[in-house]
Amino acid sequence: MISDRSRTDLVVIGGGPAGVTAALQAAELGAGVTLIERGRVGGTTLNTGPAPVRTLARAARLVRDWSSWEAFGLRGPKPAVDLAATLANAQRVADHAYERSHLADHIRSNGVDLVEDAGDVRFTDARTITAPNGREWHAERIVIAVGGRASRLPIPGAELGLTYEDVLSLTALPGRVCVIGAADTGCQLASILADFGCHVWLLEYAPKILPRSDQDVSVALEHAFRDRGIEVVTSGAVERLEPIEGGVRVVYRTGDGTKSIDVDAAFFAVGWPSNADRLDAETAGVKIERGYVVVDDYLRTSVPHIFAAGDVDGRSMLVSSALLEGRVAAENALLGPCRRINHDIVPAGSFTDPEYASVGLPEAEARSRYNCAVAVARYENLVRPVADGQPEGFCKLIVETKQHKIVGAHVLGEYSAEVIQVVAACMAAGMRIEDVAELQMAFPTFTEGVRVAAHMLVRELGIRPMPLLWSDLSESESPSIAGSA
Repeated sequence: MISDRSRTDLVVIGGGPAGVTAALQAAELGAGVTLIERGRVGGTTLNTGPAPVRTLARAARLVRDWSSWEAFGLRGPKPAVDLAATLANAQRVADHAYERSHLADHIRSNGVDLVEDAGDVRFTDARTITAPNGREWHAERIVIAVGGRASRLPIPGAELGLTYEDVLSLTALPGRVCVIGAADTGCQLASILADFGCHVWLLEYAPKILPRSDQDVSVALEHAFRDRGIEVVTSGAVERLEPIEGGVRVVYRTGDGTKSIDVDAAFFAVGWPSNADRLDAETAGVKIERGYVVVDDYLRTSVPHIFAAGDVDGRSMLVSSALLEGRVAAENALLGPCRRINHDIVPAGSFTDPEYASVGLPEAEARSRYNCAVAVARYENLVRPVADGQPEGFCKLIVETKQHKIVGAHVLGEYSAEVIQVVAACMAAGMRIEDVAELQMAFPTFTEGVRVAAHMLVRELGIRPMPLLWSDLSESESPSIAGSA
């Protein structure tokens, strides 16, 4: 058995965003650090997740844009999807992020002992980690950052279903597809496949798609999907998958009884369990609940010298949050628990068609906590969306009426993931809505919707005199103000 007993103050398990950030932060603090990754450093984010999937979404968007050419006086044949070339480009982006940044070299040059292709390492006790080849690492402090993975429903025939990770290995586009699960990943996958020309069914167990999102976003996205020919089924419980010639049968139950869909491929998008079960973390005394490592506000597990960061703790489950959690976990592990983690203001977006994004509370939850004012700036009243031929969409701001602070924002339409960053920055800075209304946004842009919605709220709440400008014609839809429930 090979044992690594060189100076190691901290062992980080997992080389995704949380793990890499934790290792680099620990090295910055002068610690001796070992970073252990089961495969190639970069994790799901660079290798199979957001980076390559966003590239596919871009290809899908280019195909979609062809349908609007005539409105701009453009002529030409519809683009044909070369799946092999499209997937190769997605892989190129993944490789670029790894190789162009010389990620592994960068980590090592900062003094971190990086171990790639280690396989699934496991705890053998609270301070020892062992690899499949017998190599061991011992550390006084440990950060668990092993991330998560796509899951399947525990139903008969589940092995017949694919996950989003399998998209990159397709050799041909399936003509008929069922996506099971309509949260962020499922909606994005359904949107991409529909743009590529697949006939898509989107099946969701909850009464609406995007179950955790603001109601206006969920309703608008469902309408947009239906207009594009995506067949949306809500309140549908999948009971089993059955093999059929050339494909799979999805059997599901609704209030109308049991039904089935025959498709060429079925994709599960039903959750993102952590990889904690691969670690034997409970052998080290680390508490696991619902498949995730339990942590406190300092990212400390039930074992005082072991911390966790990223998807493995089941908290925010976003790349931006993983980066912050990795840094905080490393600092708290080495310096003592002094920094709390907070996920109140975390912007998130999805690259569907149309895009959507949010930060803060959905309207229903905001109203249950505060006296609220809500304003919606419609994109059909803004110059840039109309000029781009994308007038369907909106920017919705939710403000608590006492301190005039934004407590939630929800955007649907082009560049939503970019627009929401502006609102998040305003929230993080503690800006009042009257100050947001006077931000000098570039013209014409989609981001103007933030200022217009803010302007609407300032007028309606009577905070200060503001004229109704030509650019604020969306004020014809007045904000709604209500007390807490």
